[in-house]
Amino acid sequence: MADPVDAGRRSLTARRSLFVATILVGSFLLFLVQPMVARMVLPKLGGAPAVWNSAMLVYQALLLGGYAYAHWLGRFAVRRQATIHLAILVAAALWLPIGIAHIAPPAPGQEALWVPLLLVASIGPVFFAVAAQAPLMQRWFAADRSAGDPYYLYAASNLGSFAGLISYPALVEPSLPLAAQSWGWTAGYALLVLLVAATAAARWHSAAATRHGAHIGDEPRPPLRRQLHWLLIAAVPSGLMLSTTTHLTTDIVAMPLLWVLPLGLYLLSFVIAFSTADRLVQFFAFIAPPVLLGAGGLALLSSGGGSMIVAITGLLMLFVVAVALHGYLYHLRPSPRHLTLFYLIMSAGGVLGGLFAALIAPLLFDWVYEHPLLVLAAAALLPLPALLPWNKWLNLPPRSARFIAALLVAVAVYAAVAMSAQWAGKLEGMVGAYAAIIFVIGLLVIGWRWAYIVTLAALMLGIGGRSTIEESFTGNRVRSYFGVYTVTDDLFRHERRLAHGTTLHGLQMTDPGLQREPTTYYGHQSGVGLTLDKATELGGPDAAIGIVGLGAGTLACYRRPGQDWTIFEIDPAMVGIARDPSKFTFLSDCAGDTPIVLGDARLQLAKQPAGRFDILVIDAFSSDAIPLHLLTEEAIGVYARALKPDGVLLIHISNRFFDLEPVLAAEAKGRGWTAAIRKDPAAVPRGSLTSLASSNWVAMTATPQRMDQLTGGIGPREKAFDNGVWVPLEGRDGFVRWTDDYASTLPILIWKHIIGGRDE
Repeated sequence: MADPVDAGRRSLTARRSLFVATILVGSFLLFLVQPMVARMVLPKLGGAPAVWNSAMLVYQALLLGGYAYAHWLGRFAVRRQATIHLAILVAAALWLPIGIAHIAPPAPGQEALWVPLLLVASIGPVFFAVAAQAPLMQRWFAADRSAGDPYYLYAASNLGSFAGLISYPALVEPSLPLAAQSWGWTAGYALLVLLVAATAAARWHSAAATRHGAHIGDEPRPPLRRQLHWLLIAAVPSGLMLSTTTHLTTDIVAMPLLWVLPLGLYLLSFVIAFSTADRLVQFFAFIAPPVLLGAGGLALLSSGGGSMIVAITGLLMLFVVAVALHGYLYHLRPSPRHLTLFYLIMSAGGVLGGLFAALIAPLLFDWVYEHPLLVLAAAALLPLPALLPWNKWLNLPPRSARFIAALLVAVAVYAAVAMSAQWAGKLEGMVGAYAAIIFVIGLLVIGWRWAYIVTLAALMLGIGGRSTIEESFTGNRVRSYFGVYTVTDDLFRHERRLAHGTTLHGLQMTDPGLQREPTTYYGHQSGVGLTLDKATELGGPDAAIGIVGLGAGTLACYRRPGQDWTIFEIDPAMVGIARDPSKFTFLSDCAGDTPIVLGDARLQLAKQPAGRFDILVIDAFSSDAIPLHLLTEEAIGVYARALKPDGVLLIHISNRFFDLEPVLAAEAKGRGWTAAIRKDPAAVPRGSLTSLASSNWVAMTATPQRMDQLTGGIGPREKAFDNGVWVPLEGRDGFVRWTDDYASTLPILIWKHIIGGRDE
């Protein structure tokens, strides 16, 4: 005869697995749909940051709305909750399969309202319904007296989110076109509805099924002070995740897919914090203060030199601090009766941190100052166990201990001032000694929060912080939604440089008579230099030339009288820099009257008259992040339409991490065009120095005669680096042509540079 106790345990385990599976599937779908929709709308809306800021706000607002709906639903009995929620899920299915809604285009100036409207119309109901399932399933789980603590299910939720986040770039995008992705997601949604129905059935006859709160208890609502505490603890890791991403990609090491790592670590921190691994969480809480002190001390560093060590340190800090804060949040959790309120406030905190880091900070600051501010906020919220309780070892009274702590902080501040005066970009010699002193003092004063925060701020100031702050008062740095741009003078090389974090966007020689000389990727032996020097021969004395990507305006001095130039630039901040003669004079000296069209290049070129340009230069790929939507079959079709039938398309593909040659080789083959690449080694010294950089430019044209006119005949690959020689593009067997429906960057990643770090 079967033991009824064992049978009950097996039944409980099966039901618990059902709830875990439901939460895993829902969270997986939620984090899979976000990048999928981003890929779908990219060709329609372009790559302007305002678009993606709007998308982020829509996602966060819908997530918050889903949590609020789950909280509201909690007032009803489980049966009624299940009936309402299943009806919502079925109604939301009318928006499947996932696709972009067809709505009227916006009137001029209404884009800021139109973009959120488009996203809400496309996926709003589906996203809203799925967002509610994590807190709702936990609420239903707790409706059974014997189920136990429901909060560990939040760990499963974030594990599903992490799986969805990793799966899209690693598996889904490289394997499936968008149409198949959409139908696959629809199948996953159908599975989720069935799982939600099964969980509802599992609780249909529970005590709480017909009467709300039958066993959960009558604990009073947490006080407002506690709710505000939840809000702040949730906000700081969310903001720190975004600020870490911005700080690393702006000033330390720009690397493809780097944004995945902070978000992935952020999600994994919930998995650990809300699990039953109490000792592991306690370990993270113990090491968090010294880790935050050591790694957070680098938060004001504005020139990491591409150091992978600095990048790894920043990611380690984010993970440890997020686990510690989320573990503290778990420690402060309320009873299951107030579970949905807890998650609603957590979600609001995540939105608050995201808004500050993604939208407010770029408007307020000229550098990534939100990162050190959030590091200090983490120091203000972390539990601070005294690692070295010297005051207890010495049996000091509290007043004496505070006095000694204040003296130690004063020493740390003095060391930071001395350190900042000697800072030269490296922690060595006396600078390293000062940093060690400040770090040790920070460990000694962890027991006093005010002292710990001041010491951490002092360490930030000493490790490059002073120079970062001073740069803000020079007027040579500007920030937009596209990034942080800094203009600096190299007095030794007699050069002025425009840098976007670790990427050089322009350089001008300051010696008299050399200011108009092309530099970096644009020398006379580069592909663009060879082409523009032949512009009159290729297009006549009134050649029409389009330039996508302004930079410092270096190409402007290739313009000749009578030529009709148009420049396309997405960032107004870049236009302001290039047009300011106190910074760069290429435009003012050579092409001051050239019209500059602001906006996403693909969208703006589509508005140009057909057959307008003799030469079209696409210079959007010299940084390490590529606008993928500018290289698809449809994008090249936009360029082809803007070109004259025998026009020349020139594309800059120099990149540390992506090999874009196979992409264009497949595109040229698909169109039946002639294509060649100019690999310029740029080994042209000026004295003992060089102002040029190696570059790769691809020329494409529909007429072989025009290619012969440009290249004088394409040479063999072994002569790729000879002066003025163009060679054939090198394709790959089986490489799939990129389209708006299918494109993946994984096959073209240069993995040795990813692993080895910056290669310059």
